[in-house]
Amino acid sequence: MALNPFDLYDVRSLLSEEERAVQDTVARFTDERVIPIIGEAFDQARFPRELVPEIAELGLLGSSLPEKYGCAGLNAVSYGLICQELERGDSGIRSFVSVQSSLCMYPIYAYGTEEQRMRWLPDMAAGKVIGCFGLTEPHGGSDPANMKTNAKRDGDDWVLNGSKMWITNGNLADIAIVWAQTEDGIQGFVVEKGMPGFAAQEIKHKMSLRASVTSALYFDNVRVPEANRLPNVKGLKGPLGCLTQARYGITWGPIGAAIACLSEAVDYTKERILFGRPVAATQSAQIKMADMARRITLAQMLVLQLGRLKDAGTMQPTQVSLAKWNNCRMAIDIARECRDLLGGAGITTEHAAIRHALNLESVITYEGTETVHQLVVGRELTGINAF
Repeated sequence: MALNPFDLYDVRSLLSEEERAVQDTVARFTDERVIPIIGEAFDQARFPRELVPEIAELGLLGSSLPEKYGCAGLNAVSYGLICQELERGDSGIRSFVSVQSSLCMYPIYAYGTEEQRMRWLPDMAAGKVIGCFGLTEPHGGSDPANMKTNAKRDGDDWVLNGSKMWITNGNLADIAIVWAQTEDGIQGFVVEKGMPGFAAQEIKHKMSLRASVTSALYFDNVRVPEANRLPNVKGLKGPLGCLTQARYGITWGPIGAAIACLSEAVDYTKERILFGRPVAATQSAQIKMADMARRITLAQMLVLQLGRLKDAGTMQPTQVSLAKWNNCRMAIDIARECRDLLGGAGITTEHAAIRHALNLESVITYEGTETVHQLVVGRELTGINAF
């Protein structure tokens, strides 16, 4: 029986029937609704917001959360497959779902009250309320403990001051999950669009994630009621716990981008005739593409085991760091090499490689740079913190 060239170890056979159904559904959505429009959206620096109701209808927002909140209640492997198939279309689409699901819905579920869950989660699952996640600050980057944004108690309210940077969905968002220093440590707040003193400013001139909204958030004496504070966590473990959830999805997403690039390169090199034969008939092209397939296969095996660990409740942050580091590096290198195989045609957004390569410059940077994740693994090996 012929092998699937983009699943050489038949990882799909290791999936449950439900997991395969999820993958097929999202793959069909990506093929039919995302890929036909995403090149133009990238060119126009436009997030295709018209896709949000369909994404919600498919149950892709907060997909791992319980059904009582309007969510799908899927397992971790299914969420990973969602991320892989969406990023096969574009990292910006996967980023939207990651932020909504892992960085906004998850903290309300994990750190909020039942009243807050019922207030926000069903509408977020339905795509009626969009969220963003405010942790990174202009000066902070990889050092979130160096947080300047602060919240001070004033009667029944909190007064929030500061700013956040590089915020996906910022100008789309109806609510922002904002992390701020308080007298009792870092705490999370649900800041609502329209609260006086809260403003979002879209970041322009991006060469990466152009089909995604990225913003700066500003808080000038924003009065937030106590009912909007997430009471069940204090300290950096709150936002870092959210990031672990989102990074898990990111370990799967770049595999989709890499498969998209390799698939395009295989087709293109079969059709492009140079020196009297297809480019695919040359040893150099075949060796390059075989090596890409090797790296994709290793990444597929890595994330499947990671997903099984997550579903078993035994996944550790270091394991997520290793997979994020490996799979983002794998995908960005493959995207660049595929761009090279496409020759001059590879620099246009009529083909996927350059778009994925540019997007992956962000994916390899956000939610922990490659260096940060290398140091996380190094600390695990040595017991010494080298940050």
